[in-house]
Amino acid sequence: MYARGLGRSVRLVGTARGLRTVRSAWRRQRADAVALPRRGPERARVPGTVRGAEPAPGGGVVRFARSSLRVRVAVGGAVFLGWDGAKPEPSYALAGACPPVDARAALEPDKNRGWRVVSERVLVIVTRHGAVEVRTPGGVLLRRDLPPRWWEPVAEPGGCGGQGARWVQRSEVAADGRFFGLGGRTAGPRLRDGSYRLWNTDPGPYEPGQDPLYITMPVQLVVADAGTHLLFHDNSWDGRVTLREGAEGAGSGHDRPGRCELRMSGGPLRYWVLPGPPARALQRWTALTGPPAVPPRWALGYQHACGAGDGEREVRGIAAGYRERRLPLRGLHLGTGHDRSAVANELRAEGVRLVSVVGPAVKAEPGERVYDSGLEADAFVRGPDGRVVRGMGWPGESVFPDFSDPRARKWWGGLCAERLARGFAGAWHDMNEPVSFAAFGDPSLPRSARHALEGRGGDHREAHNVYALMMARAGYEALRELRPLERPFLFSRSGWAGMQRYGGTGSGDVATGWPGLRASLALVLGLGLCGVPYSGPDIGGLTGSPSAELYLRWFQLGAYLPLFRTRTAVSAGRREPWEFGKQTLDCARSAMAERERLLPYFSTLAQLAHRTGAPYVRPLWWHSPADRALRDCDDAFLLGDALLVAPVLEQGAVRRSVRLPRGRWYDTATGVAYDGPDEVTVAAPLSRIPVLARAGSVIPVTGTDGGVELDVWAPPPGRTGSGIMVADAGDGWAQGEVERFLVRLLGGEPVVTREGGGPVGCPVRVRGVRA
Repeated sequence: MYARGLGRSVRLVGTARGLRTVRSAWRRQRADAVALPRRGPERARVPGTVRGAEPAPGGGVVRFARSSLRVRVAVGGAVFLGWDGAKPEPSYALAGACPPVDARAALEPDKNRGWRVVSERVLVIVTRHGAVEVRTPGGVLLRRDLPPRWWEPVAEPGGCGGQGARWVQRSEVAADGRFFGLGGRTAGPRLRDGSYRLWNTDPGPYEPGQDPLYITMPVQLVVADAGTHLLFHDNSWDGRVTLREGAEGAGSGHDRPGRCELRMSGGPLRYWVLPGPPARALQRWTALTGPPAVPPRWALGYQHACGAGDGEREVRGIAAGYRERRLPLRGLHLGTGHDRSAVANELRAEGVRLVSVVGPAVKAEPGERVYDSGLEADAFVRGPDGRVVRGMGWPGESVFPDFSDPRARKWWGGLCAERLARGFAGAWHDMNEPVSFAAFGDPSLPRSARHALEGRGGDHREAHNVYALMMARAGYEALRELRPLERPFLFSRSGWAGMQRYGGTGSGDVATGWPGLRASLALVLGLGLCGVPYSGPDIGGLTGSPSAELYLRWFQLGAYLPLFRTRTAVSAGRREPWEFGKQTLDCARSAMAERERLLPYFSTLAQLAHRTGAPYVRPLWWHSPADRALRDCDDAFLLGDALLVAPVLEQGAVRRSVRLPRGRWYDTATGVAYDGPDEVTVAAPLSRIPVLARAGSVIPVTGTDGGVELDVWAPPPGRTGSGIMVADAGDGWAQGEVERFLVRLLGGEPVVTREGGGPVGCPVRVRGVRA
């Protein structure tokens, strides 16, 4: 382990700095050994037998011999459950105040000598020994959480459930239940049997199946025939989730339920259950944790990240390369080591924005302006001894802001002002797990490091997973304050539940290869089901040079994902489309042109995600969660409601099978119609990937004159269709008008009308009408 860690550190930062990572690792280890209590004798505790209950608005508190459980049903059916006095707040995940309680929810005795909370949308049963069942109003079981168990230090007697208590909770779901979520996981989007750690980590260039990665969230979406629900354990400590899918037996009573075990190293045992179909569950999640930020319109186009060594001349040359080849470039991402004002103004005039790569590590050297000002503002993380904690980052020996302190966030905002003054239009937060290079052990800050946690105080065991979330908050709030008329653009490599309030995320350093291409799709789908709709991979991966075919297939997938970005890296070579030959360039140009054509549709999906929580990229079962064949399909996705995208994920493939949801679907390239549910085989030449349109869809696209027109796909005979367009009011905060369109066949021809009457207002292109 030591040799592997040292080897990686040397490769990353060079021999001299690599050796410094040894000193940094030893320093971290010593700090934790001194400051963190050693695990001594512990006392196991379970709730015991029920003793009584106290009604309260929305539910009440059920008391047991050695614990208590708070049950609170909110308007809309969201259920909060908190053991040992845990309440919904304070919480880094929640946006503002908790949702109001359902005043009609009532706590009453259960016939089996427990208690239950009855409401219009959900039924919660608490058994006499502390098991919790969440059921539909009709009594169908969604999940059963067994009585939890705590292990508390003997020195902390008697049911405190404090930070020193680790705990485990085991749960059961329907035998046909399938698990999704837990943040960014390459094994997804459906999570197979296995163990998943909840600790944000920089894994280095990662292979599919590697775990954990940069974004871990205790968020699960459980899909079963009986119903769907979202589960969120509001606890940022280190933990592990172990999943085992169920199995259905030959007869009644022989089913094996699906099982989930959650083990946490500390922190409160509190969680939310949000029942309902996928769209409703994500809408409730958005209401709880905040609506996804809407990126500025330019950020929905193609972007390119320059290499770390690219200077002013190289940046101009890259931009000129796109311009000369007539490739639509919307954003360039680059470091902040040079004065970019001149080149930023030049590129902005051409419609290209600069994005600043920002990491939290600050070079720890007296005389460095940022370091000195941070010390003066008392903005850096300190250890238990009161000294500023030092680690190793890209700048060398570094210190790290405490973003859980409002003062530090305000100080950070001043640094954002300087970047904006140099011409940057947004920020890419990198290395913010946070990373401190280490020759061995965890490459992060000491777990004993102290954090403000909004005045509550605590250590890195609690703050680690929300560090990037709070950094995103600092950046987002600063951008809003500094440029109040523009929507901020910010995306972060790491984060936690609620990060969608501030922006999106990239895939990090995925390994180059066909498995990495498949993992890219899994990450985007999984994050979308955790409420983070804006994400995308680094096309081509980051560990080596992809073949022209692999690069192109990755590029074609990226053209239909929210964040469409290529990235040059020292370890991977150039990633501009013209570096892979004329054929690849021509095919990439077609993919970019299609992305430009679909920009009004992407803009509409961004606005709908903000209003409803629905991700742009959705699993095929989104509207049919009871379709078990679709639950198992992880090689295609829905882009909104209208398009089904089937990327090519295998080398040499020029045809591929596609599982279709119910309804009629048109191949957008050939116009051939297919009826689902079914599995069909479609052409996938190197020049394109299969994209199918749902019959009856109305899709806003960019017309030949640059304005918006409607692609209308004919509904089947006897059926109608519909579509939505949200007008893009620019990069500001104005709410675009929502226009709904209806389509029906009249004399065999599709006719489009605007809901509520009035003219359609833009050209209409009818497609899918058979001769």
